Amino acid sequence: MKPVILGGGLLALGLALSASMAFGHGDVQPQPVDTAGLAPLGEGWKEENPYRGDAKAIAIGDSGFNQNCARCHGLQVISGGLAPDLRYLPVGKEGDEYFVERVRHGAIINGMTKMPAFEGVLSQEALWAIRTYIESKHEE
Repeated sequence: MKPVILGGGLLALGLALSASMAFGHGDVQPQPVDTAGLAPLGEGWKEENPYRGDAKAIAIGDSGFNQNCARCHGLQVISGGLAPDLRYLPVGKEGDEYFVERVRHGAIINGMTKMPAFEGVLSQEALWAIRTYIESKHEE
């Protein structure tokens, strides 16, 4: 009788763990982004991307994106459908405005956090580097 109880207990434990993993993807810690080599931006948020087209910012943004954004928005900015495909985010000021709003304040839809707020978590330099990387992957 013990093998049946043990087997049932292991099955229940396995199901509980797999359920927690399915719902736990959002409980991850933001990873720091090393912005060494980028011009400091100060305290006030820039309205437009100050690093647009900067190769160093693209490289830093690539790393920052893959550590902090790819789990939802996809590797190489190619979404698998969980979150918006950022390759189609408008370039220039229009896209910058949307980007800043989302990364600073996040997105809560129907009471559920769909995107966490990154203001105060990642620096303005790190977030603009990520935006620069995203723009480098832009598609129409």
